[in-house]
Amino acid sequence: MTIKAVIFDIDGTLINFTLDYKTSRAEVIQYLTKQGFPSSLFSLKENIFEMLKKAEIYIKNNGEERSKARIVRKGIFSIADRHEMEAANTTDMLPGVLETLRTLKNMGLRMAVFTMNGEKSTNHIMRIFRLERFFDAAITRESVSAVKPDSAHLEAVLSALKLGPEEAVVVGDSALDIRCASELNITSVGITTGISSPKELTHAGASYLISSLTEIPRLIQQLNEQA
Repeated sequence: MTIKAVIFDIDGTLINFTLDYKTSRAEVIQYLTKQGFPSSLFSLKENIFEMLKKAEIYIKNNGEERSKARIVRKGIFSIADRHEMEAANTTDMLPGVLETLRTLKNMGLRMAVFTMNGEKSTNHIMRIFRLERFFDAAITRESVSAVKPDSAHLEAVLSALKLGPEEAVVVGDSALDIRCASELNITSVGITTGISSPKELTHAGASYLISSLTEIPRLIQQLNEQA
């Protein structure tokens, strides 16, 4: 089957995102403690989605109303939005991004992003770097019931593009991106410019490893020639 689309992560793949994860996670734990959750339930090693899941389970197990889960979700995402916007205002694009996106567009490929970030910071990044013109879809955390590595995140992207798993390639710097792609048997490309090491990307199931985004167009050509 011919590759018709490339799906990108944002942080560490397209841009150099300098989010202070430790501070934002500490603030989320502080918020959850004020909401009545035991602070011992959470860890700074967890991302906000893992904390949210624990909070939702705690609410369910203690027979509290579902409305509390919605309030907590909104509160956590509000904290995340603020920290992400601060990071978005001080970020820059990684080398070769515009060149690669232009080439892929000229090749007739569709493109999308899937990110654990919120819509506010994602739209801001797209706007300041004028990236909207390249992408057919942007699936943020607000758009899905569960984020990567849950396959629901990528399923939402494929649905937006109206394509099957065999028609897409996923490019990301995190093992979470690769694991998400592996769940759906999507060809995955791990880029070694971000959070995960080559070993971690390979262990997660990366089909290919690259050190620069500029390698993507040639790789797509090779895959389509082999199809």
